Amino acid sequence: MKIIDFRFRPSTPDAVQGMLANTVFGGMFNLFKYAERAKPEPIEDIVAAMERQGVVRGVVTGRDAQTTYGLASGNQGIVALMRRYPDKFIGFAGLDPHKGMQALAELTSMVIEHGMRGAAIDPYLARIPASHARFYPIYAKCCELNVPVVITTGPATLVDNAVMDDAHPRHIDRVATDFPTLKIVISHGCYPWVSEAIMTVHRHRNVYIDLAEYEEQPFSEGYIQAANTLIGDKVLFASASPFMDFQEQIALYKRLPFEPQVLENVMFNNAARLLGL
Repeated sequence: MKIIDFRFRPSTPDAVQGMLANTVFGGMFNLFKYAERAKPEPIEDIVAAMERQGVVRGVVTGRDAQTTYGLASGNQGIVALMRRYPDKFIGFAGLDPHKGMQALAELTSMVIEHGMRGAAIDPYLARIPASHARFYPIYAKCCELNVPVVITTGPATLVDNAVMDDAHPRHIDRVATDFPTLKIVISHGCYPWVSEAIMTVHRHRNVYIDLAEYEEQPFSEGYIQAANTLIGDKVLFASASPFMDFQEQIALYKRLPFEPQVLENVMFNNAARLLGL
């Protein structure tokens, strides 16, 4: 089975150490014992493991939360990874909406000059909802460049000063209504608003969803049921590596009660169509 992993950051020693030293996510990492679960490996070994597992592409989403949390953009590191493995990794540019025109210039440069295939934003780290006016120029630029935007959601567990409601699916519903041609990926499933997220995906032609990290949380069976009945053509596999081991996540998806054709769509076909591969 061919696989596209839509949330994949290679678990290199530098990446793992950087996550462990990250003060913003420190409480979350301690809670989930990330230091005990981390499996740092050289990039060559990671790519070889991707080959063995059938992972033909890994989408590496950037992050820029410099204004609110002092987390500077990691886009240049993604560019370097793409240059080293151009047939394996696809970059999405992390953007800080508070940087205004600078963020638009960054997105344009990353797409036109460096070959990235989309944008990535984090409403809870920006401390504003996805429907806030500061994000709208980014959405408009994505439409102009004809690239998707990944919107990171989830409960932002133990992240100081982050408001969970900023990632509520009602905000994404508003964005999808205002930008009907914008291709949107809801990352982390808008958990815990499972039903609301499902219907946001179902009612909009261009809204997709990944379930990264929340496949087995309370009420998550709703995602699987919806994939088998309503939204099987818009669910994307995303391992959330290196926070989760991508090989273990692949094994999990093969155990989950997806219908056979739905599983193939989730693991590869939906992402390939979205990315135009």
